[in-house]
Amino acid sequence: MADLMDRFPAIEDLERRAKRRLPHFSWEYLASGTGDESAMHRNRSALLDVELLPQLMKGVIEPDTRTTLFGVEHAAPIGVAPLGMSGLIWPGADQALARTARANGFAHVLSTVATATPEDVGPLAGDMGWFQLYPPRDDALRSDLLDRVEGAGYRTLVITADVPKGSRRERQRKAHIRVPPKITPRLMWQSVTHPAWSMAVLRHGIPRFRTIEQYLDGTSLTAVAGFVGASLGGSLSFDYVAEVRARWTGNIVVKGILDPADARRSIDVGADAVWVSNHGGRQLEASPAAISCLPAIAAEIGDEVPVLFDSGVRSGADIARAISLGADFVFAGRPFYFGLGALGADGGGHAYEILHDGLLNVMHQTGCVRPAELRERTR
Repeated sequence: MADLMDRFPAIEDLERRAKRRLPHFSWEYLASGTGDESAMHRNRSALLDVELLPQLMKGVIEPDTRTTLFGVEHAAPIGVAPLGMSGLIWPGADQALARTARANGFAHVLSTVATATPEDVGPLAGDMGWFQLYPPRDDALRSDLLDRVEGAGYRTLVITADVPKGSRRERQRKAHIRVPPKITPRLMWQSVTHPAWSMAVLRHGIPRFRTIEQYLDGTSLTAVAGFVGASLGGSLSFDYVAEVRARWTGNIVVKGILDPADARRSIDVGADAVWVSNHGGRQLEASPAAISCLPAIAAEIGDEVPVLFDSGVRSGADIARAISLGADFVFAGRPFYFGLGALGADGGGHAYEILHDGLLNVMHQTGCVRPAELRERTR
């Protein structure tokens, strides 16, 4: 690990290597935002504007990043945000990340539209596993899916609020990204010229919506993709969350909240935590930076339930910034997938080491023993 830290000391180093090692369509799918991508860039700019004031001369301190959330102790307030079609980035991504999360004590969130099933991933993640629900419109499908998720050992359900409709991702269109991938000479050439990715495909199979496809037995991948578009999302309301609350016995997180009023209503209908996010800039280009919305939401509900955060996180310093503004737990998506693209199945673990080491360093520099103390260091 020391050698890797010397070669790839920052997430940006993993990003550069991943861009070289991944096929063009995989890279564009991971790196792109929606529309003109201004929301994605705004996330980064706003995070970088958050300053922390050092408090020095405290003698020797030993920062402790351990964090308990929903009764489970994590090594740090760090988690892997969910990503749809994860296997398009790196085949076997969710299995690799789930194993790494369990081994290192950080949270991993599996998407409904990932390329692995909860039955496959849940046992690998153990207590570190969460499941992200894209709300099925059909009650029977929702009930069956929740039964499967619960049976796979998941106890925390993340209901996604910020996808009322699929977004316009022009960069992905220009890259000719299709779900499922369409076999063309261009795709074949990209596969041949990126052998590590292609070998992973041979081991894990062509990326598919494996969780959903069992509801359309015997149909083509194209039909499954159409079914996902027609049957998931677009139906979420506070009444829907209340219905899930009546059915689900574990923890419920509502993800994608930017408005304090929405955060309040989420708690009123039974949410156990609120997740501040603008979907990493992949849904609404006119969206405010998620970090700019965090303080008001933390002020509104932070003493009642945990406040979670993602969108634009690229370093341990970014994690510290989010905590300083009220987050109890911080998730990153792209950094972990940069790690997989750069280094293969072990890359997610190295991405975590970079983020965790960066958080520890900021805590040393600011004189904080516990992450919550960072809230006294913001300017």
